[in-house]
Amino acid sequence: MIEYKYDVQCLIDGHDLDEDAIDAYIKGHFEGDSLIAVGDDTLIKIHFHTNKPWEILEYCASLGEIFDIVVEDMDCQARGLKG
Repeated sequence: MIEYKYDVQCLIDGHDLDEDAIDAYIKGHFEGDSLIAVGDDTLIKIHFHTNKPWEILEYCASLGEIFDIVVEDMDCQARGLKG
C-alpha cells in the first residue's frame, strides 16, 4: 500500500524564487514525502508525493506561472495500470 498516492511534478517560472524557502514551506504546510525543489531565482522544479495534488499545484501557481505539470497515480502504476 502506497501512503501517498500521487506523484506531482511541475516547473514554476517566476521572479525572486527561493528554493530553500519553497522547500521549507511545502514541508511545513503539506502532507507528503519525496520532495525535491531545485532551481534558481526564476525557475524551480517541484517533485512531491501527496494525496492532495491540487494543493501543491495551487501553492506553486501562487509563486509564478506553472507548466510541464505531471500528476501520476502511483497506486495504479504499482498495479501495472496506466497512471
